[in-house]
Amino acid sequence: MTKTQLKSEIIKVLDNVPDSILQDVLDFLKELQNQPEGKVKLTNNLRKILAEDKELLQKLAQ
Repeated sequence: MTKTQLKSEIIKVLDNVPDSILQDVLDFLKELQNQPEGKVKLTNNLRKILAEDKELLQKLAQ
């Protein structure tokens, strides 16, 4: 997907996001803007791992 296509898709999604969440989205994007790309990818990968293994992590915590 091209950068223009991605921006267009983001705008479509934002049009359907509740107004109460828009400020959070803006704050999040501004935070990403100041981070090195490697750190953003690492954080995203960690989030995916935690989401996928949530049940396993809960069992280990017990």
